[in-house]
Amino acid sequence: MGGAVSAGEDNDDLIDNLKEAHYIRTEVVEQAFRAIDRADYYLEIYKDNAYKDLAWKNGNIHLSAPCIYSEVMEALDLQPGLSFLNLGSGTGYLSTMVGLILGPFGVNHGIELHDDVVEYAYQKLENFIKTSDSFDKFEFCEPSFVVGNCLEIASDSRQYDRVYCGAGVQKDHEEYMRNLIKVGGILVMPLEEKLTKITRTGLNTWETEKILAVSFAPLIQPCSTDAGKLQMVQLRKFNQLQYVNVFSDLTICSTRLGVVRHK
Repeated sequence: MGGAVSAGEDNDDLIDNLKEAHYIRTEVVEQAFRAIDRADYYLEIYKDNAYKDLAWKNGNIHLSAPCIYSEVMEALDLQPGLSFLNLGSGTGYLSTMVGLILGPFGVNHGIELHDDVVEYAYQKLENFIKTSDSFDKFEFCEPSFVVGNCLEIASDSRQYDRVYCGAGVQKDHEEYMRNLIKVGGILVMPLEEKLTKITRTGLNTWETEKILAVSFAPLIQPCSTDAGKLQMVQLRKFNQLQYVNVFSDLTICSTRLGVVRHK
């Protein structure tokens, strides 16, 4: 899906068009979109298409249309300090924009099925940290990505304040997805051809809002190992101690990328 807004000459043109079409409606989302050039997440030979409101796919690498990402960002109602889980985190483009809003006390996790795409995402993240002026203008919550199937998250994993799924969800997986969020949390996902926002209002109560019609490739079903068991995804633990020691945590992550930035 895409093509709802005019093509731009550069990233600012694209954001102007998304605002004019009312896909971007809040200042905080606008700032995040302007801070990260969409073309930086394209392969070089395809960059001429980066500012069109269209999805892009090359092998396992995929970006949704800008109008979809802007609707997702608005629906998530992101705030500093929240925890975020991106299911099908892909290139890391969305996770990086989210990280600009979450700030240093947030949590920013992603699960991606393909290991080559996780490698690509870390390359783009490293480039953003090393070269982007925006990195010094924002208090950044650096995303971390793991390889795995998002339908195989370990049962002892923590729930999140915000969750986005970037693949089509069938009705029989809706309850599984809803239970990934805390009470008061928000889940945004393509559910039965509609981008859907689900807010958890209590332990066993949710509110559902249909945002717009979409077409997403469906979630890949888990495969058993040779021993007949599923390969469960282990997400990084997070708790209040993480927030107390956030500077050390960010330094460790940046060191792994070969970059240490002090503010």
